[in-house]
Amino acid sequence: MGAVDPLVRGREAYGRLAWRDAYEQLADADRREPLDSGDLERLAQAAYLLGALDAAMGAWERSHHAHLDRGDAAAAARCAFWLGLTLFLQGEHARGGGWLGRAQRILQKAALDCAEQGYLRVPLAVGALDAGDPEGAYRGFVEIGEIAERFDDADLRALGTLGQGQALVAQGRAAEGVARLDEAMVAVTTGEVSPIVSGIVYCAVILACRGIYDLRRMHEWTAALSRWCARQQDLQPYRGQCMVHRSEIMQVRGEWADAMDEAARACEHLSALPGDPVMGMALYQRGELFRLRGEFSRAEDCYREARDRGHSAQPGLALLRLAQGRPADATTAIRRTLVETEGGEERLRVLVGYVEIELAAGAVEDAQLAVDELDKIADAFDSPYLRAVAAYAHGSVLLAAGDPEAACIALRRAWTAWQENGAPYEAARVRLQMARAYRQVGDHDTAGMELRAAREVFQRLGAVPALEQVRELMGDTVRAGVGGLTPREVEVLRLIATGASNQQIADRLVISDRTVARHVSNMFTKLGVSSRAAATAYAYEHDLV
Repeated sequence: MGAVDPLVRGREAYGRLAWRDAYEQLADADRREPLDSGDLERLAQAAYLLGALDAAMGAWERSHHAHLDRGDAAAAARCAFWLGLTLFLQGEHARGGGWLGRAQRILQKAALDCAEQGYLRVPLAVGALDAGDPEGAYRGFVEIGEIAERFDDADLRALGTLGQGQALVAQGRAAEGVARLDEAMVAVTTGEVSPIVSGIVYCAVILACRGIYDLRRMHEWTAALSRWCARQQDLQPYRGQCMVHRSEIMQVRGEWADAMDEAARACEHLSALPGDPVMGMALYQRGELFRLRGEFSRAEDCYREARDRGHSAQPGLALLRLAQGRPADATTAIRRTLVETEGGEERLRVLVGYVEIELAAGAVEDAQLAVDELDKIADAFDSPYLRAVAAYAHGSVLLAAGDPEAACIALRRAWTAWQENGAPYEAARVRLQMARAYRQVGDHDTAGMELRAAREVFQRLGAVPALEQVRELMGDTVRAGVGGLTPREVEVLRLIATGASNQQIADRLVISDRTVARHVSNMFTKLGVSSRAAATAYAYEHDLV
């Protein structure tokens, strides 16, 4: 009886999605007496969901052979499919292709018409999508869906529906595509689909929503993915990507401290999964937050490491160079990146950075060409986010071209759109630009109101570089003589008032921690204060922030 207990406990744990318990109990049972093919598949799936890929592949391979010994060609082919797919995801294309080829040969030899024929068409359809043939991919996924219906296979049906949605989006038929993606998600959220396929669908749908900048859906499905992950013991795949997307959403909503914490947790989680490409995405996200907060050296470290992990460092690194006062480097990098980025979501991100950098360089005509391309992309999707992006770019180009009246109209439209998107930082950036436009038309009162409103948001977020732009526009340049402080001490005081640490101040001013500490000590002595809180109060009383 004792020899049976681990198997019983393992099956029970598997049923309640307790992957660590399931894996340990089934492995214990396997050591006592070799598992049968069905329990080996449970062991493989539990190992996969723990991130133990070598153990998962070993169990799938044993299950494959056990099914063959029993004469179950369809089940053997399905195990070979999961082996091949797992190897492909790890970048081992030759071994993965070998297992998929073996699965195909087994089914051909057995002359079987079964659901597994549909599974083996999935890599072909995905390959067509990756090769830029969304029409061919769509036809392939429709055939997969038909096979799934014929054999009533919920997992295959979900994969077919997902692929159809992705292919429709790639064809520019976003509304139809999103409807199919939502349909795939319904099957997942109602528990019709197995855990591994559920994770695949969750991640793919969120990435598709991110690609068309449908923030509402991205937020909704990311929240659902978070709940799904939380219900499963020690789940490793999917959780890291979930954290990155949560961080991105938090950033847009102005929850920067939480966004930074979430991105850091994602990096910590992903460090236990060597080679996971999501690590590059997590590092880039941290770099973006550091850049916006003015922690430039930390941002650069993140961008460089993200690139080392296979994720592009652009446009973040080019925008960092611009913020560092290196416009020539920024221009060179962003122009090269735009040439190299052919299309899709990444090109749109690069275009947004390109407009900002070219305008800073005075290349208004080049910026206008990029805005024209942004317009075409925005027109292809019904996305409030893209409408806000395009309106802001339009307003910025009009302002740079010397048409502040038209710029005011476009920028007001952008501000309304960002407000509707619940994006306080982006809305505040628009107000900063509107202040410039209002000044040019002579409406200094309105310009002042826009600047004060923007300053309040930037202070709350700790957006130090943006705060500096506000101060420049307000004519609040660094002055000597305030409280007997030197200009550099005034700069340090202002940064203290934003909540910056000595390390962050050193990073922003490109000086050492020791130099910052000396400035702080001198400043406290001159002002007669003994704490950072008192120094912050002094800064507010004397309109230094």
